[in-house]
Order: sequence, then structure tokens, then C-alpha cells
Amino acid sequence: MRTIIIAAIALAATASIKAQDINAVLKSIEQNNVELKALQKGNEAAGIEIKSLNTLEDLSIEYSPFFQSKVSGIASSELVITQGFDFPTLYGARKKAGKLQRNVLDMQYQTARRDILLNAKKLCLDIINYNKQKQLLQERRKNADELLAMFKVKFDNGEATSLELNKIKLDRMNLETELVQADTKHANALQQLQALNGGLPIEVNMNEYPAVPADNDQTMYEKAVATDWNVRTAQASILAAEQEVKVNKQSWIPKLEIGYRRNTDGDMASNGFLVGGSIPLFSSKNKVKIAKARQSEAVMQHANARINAENSARALVNQMKQLKASVDAYDVPLMRQTLKLLRTAVENGEISVTDYYVEAENIYKNMTTYMDIERQYQDVVTEIYKNEL
Repeated sequence: MRTIIIAAIALAATASIKAQDINAVLKSIEQNNVELKALQKGNEAAGIEIKSLNTLEDLSIEYSPFFQSKVSGIASSELVITQGFDFPTLYGARKKAGKLQRNVLDMQYQTARRDILLNAKKLCLDIINYNKQKQLLQERRKNADELLAMFKVKFDNGEATSLELNKIKLDRMNLETELVQADTKHANALQQLQALNGGLPIEVNMNEYPAVPADNDQTMYEKAVATDWNVRTAQASILAAEQEVKVNKQSWIPKLEIGYRRNTDGDMASNGFLVGGSIPLFSSKNKVKIAKARQSEAVMQHANARINAENSARALVNQMKQLKASVDAYDVPLMRQTLKLLRTAVENGEISVTDYYVEAENIYKNMTTYMDIERQYQDVVTEIYKNEL
């Protein structure tokens, strides 16, 4: 019983963390995402395959019985056991090449992991945005309910018109529709997160965006370029390609073969060692040229990846600055204070319901725009720091 209680407490604590921390959500997705699990198994298989290419050749065993017409049974026989292997330096070169190739696979996995977690974090930001929208809509609906109750009394007392009453009812109706739409968007985003989490349920009930790192623009740019997984993968590919050139430059070295040979002729038998080799006159043709061409390709891919990373980082930092300026331009406390003053004015009969809604709608529109810009700002910041996920 005690074990069950402890497990239940631990499960509740985990759920609480998931509900409040984006990092906990990302950690869960990293553990449960089916695509990442498949990539891990694929890399494991590829790593074993790379390693198997640098092992000794299989032992060869040949047995040849010979028959003669005047001899019953086997007249003579030949047994040959051979083991082929490459020149020792080639194993060392291939071992290093294999290590570099596995490093490229690891980098590719990290790139895929980054993209999946980036998608997950953006979904979390979407959910936070939907929660903020719902909170504002619920405030507006509560305000509409209170005004409706108040103006029903006024209408019954002849102090309000049917037009004013209907205006409030229409506003409440529209708010109900917008709340349903926000709930639908929230549910869709949560469903996508669950799919990324391997189909397992996941909670995200956060209402506030994560804090933005306090780096200056230049630091943000440098971090985005220096940590970019596409650039790092391309750099690793260059090293692997360079080593492949070194491996193929040794392809002209003959392969060696040693073995044991036994011949029998009746009651007589002879034994001996077998030493031989194969000269790669044709198989090594153009291998170095192919490897060098792939090395040049890797260098160009790296240059292209770096150009893209630099341009993307520069554009994102500029976009972030513009969005930050737009966010700072909105005075949310002033807008909320004005809404309260408008509410007081319509309650005291200082302005009509129609005038109230004209002014209030403009303010609510500005608040919604502010939330949209705030969401875009968070999205850009996430893109800048995506390689640190």
C-alpha cells in the first residue's frame, strides 16, 4: 500500500510539473517520441554496419575429393583453409572513418531532435496564447453577463431600450462563439502535442510565456550561428569525407591471404602453408576521384549551411527587435483602466451602450493584437535559440 501511495504522489508531482513547465513537456516528448526512437534504432543499426565493414574477411574452407576409375572410394583429396585480410594500416584508417561517420549520424539525430522539440515548444506557446485569449474572452463574457443583468433591470424600469438590451445579448453570443473556437484550437494543439509524445496523454495548462534570455543582439546572432545543428552536421560531414579520401588512397595496396593446405594421394599426405594476395588493378580505379568529389560536395554543403544559418539568424534578430518594439508600444494597464472607466460610465448612464461598445471593441481589438504580437515575439525568440533545446 505504501508503495502505491508513493507512486501516486510521484505521478501527481510529474503531472504538476508537466502542467507548469515547458522543459518538462519537452523532456517527456524526447523520451516518448516514436520518430526519435526509430532514429535511435536506425543509427544503432548503421553504426553496427559501419563497424562490420572493418572486420576480417570470413574464413574460407575448401575440400576437394578426387576419384579414379580403378580406385574404390576417394583416390586423393585436397583441403584448403585460407584467411584474407587487408594491409594493417587500412584497418586503422577505416576505424577512424567509421568513428567520423557515426559522429555524422549522431549530428543528424540531434538535428531531427531539435526540429521535433522546436515544433513541440511552438505548440506549447500556441496553447499559452489560446489560454490568454480564453482568459480575456471569459472576462468579456463575465462583463457582458453583468451588464445584461443590470440592463434587464433598467429595461424593466423603462430606463433602457430594447436596442441596448439586444446589443449586449449579441455581444455575449459572439463571445460564446469565440470561446468555442479558442477551445477547439486549444484541443487541436494539445492533440498534436500528444502525438509528438508517442500518443501518451500530456498536460499543458500554462498561462505565462517563458522568460526571454537577456542576451544582446550580437550575442543572440553569434549563438544562433555557432550552435546551428545543420552547420555542425555539415562540418562533421567534411571531416568524414576527408577521412574517406585517406582510406581510398590506400585502396591500391594488395590484399593479403594466408592459409593451410593439405593434399592426400592414397596413403600419402602432404601439408603446407598458403600465402597469396590480390592486386586491386581494377577495383580501385576512380575510388579516390569519387571520394574527393564527395569531399568537395561536403565543403560546399557546409558553406551553404553556414550562409543559411547566418542569414536566418540575422533576419530573426531583426524581426525580434521590431516585434519587441511593437510589444513595448502597447500600454496594457492603460487599456484595462480605460475599460473600467467605460464600464463605470455606461453604468451611470454617462454614455450609451452603443458608445460603450464602440470604444470597448477598439480596446479589446488592441489587446488581441497585442497578444498576437507577443506570441510572434516568443516564436521568433524560440527560433533563435532552437539549437539549445
